[in-house]
Amino acid sequence: MTTTASARLRAGTRDRHDALERTGFATALLDGTLPLARYTAQLAALRLVLGELESELSRAAAPSVAGLWAAEDLRKAPLIERDLRHFASHGTAPGRWPAAHAAAFTADIRTTAVADPLSLLGFLYVLEGSTLGALHLCRCVSRAYGLHGTDGMAYYASGDRARWIRFTTRLDEALADPPGQDRALAAALRAYRHTARITGALSSGLTPAGGPAQQGGAVLVGRSTGSRPTEWT
Repeated sequence: MTTTASARLRAGTRDRHDALERTGFATALLDGTLPLARYTAQLAALRLVLGELESELSRAAAPSVAGLWAAEDLRKAPLIERDLRHFASHGTAPGRWPAAHAAAFTADIRTTAVADPLSLLGFLYVLEGSTLGALHLCRCVSRAYGLHGTDGMAYYASGDRARWIRFTTRLDEALADPPGQDRALAAALRAYRHTARITGALSSGLTPAGGPAQQGGAVLVGRSTGSRPTEWT
């Protein structure tokens, strides 16, 4: 039986997804201890990455890519802009954010758009999935930062199951052949590597669950220690 693209992407990236959920940034965000500067710093990094990806997808001429992108409005960069404007209006600017890692991600997107536009769908799979099932996260964020409605949470509030099903249905149609799926999976894995570097920088100085902060290859997980992050660019 032929495996769908979405099933292959889900299985092939599951361990990367699970690792990101154990980072200090994700843990602190969910338990309400993440400094607001780090939340807005992540938004600033995502603004750069999504802005580049959405621009390249809008220019893509490959029918499978252009057709999926045009099928419905999947743009999320405007939602991040809205969130950042909300915080700016209340006097909060992004903290020092991992600009070098975000820039490396955007460079990969630009190179991929020229060399193999179909692989852009692997990047899109990862970034579209980043807001799936974010209802619980939105509750945590609203409590932590005193937010109301979608103020400051427009990006994370954009994901829902119906949208995801529509997206993956079209993705499966665009990536029906195994070679195309292979290329999209390779791009998705690169997207997770870039995201891990960004999130790792945002996790710097956070204490992992059950122990002191770890550097090097270990994932940083846990609560904020209040120390100045050492790995932000």
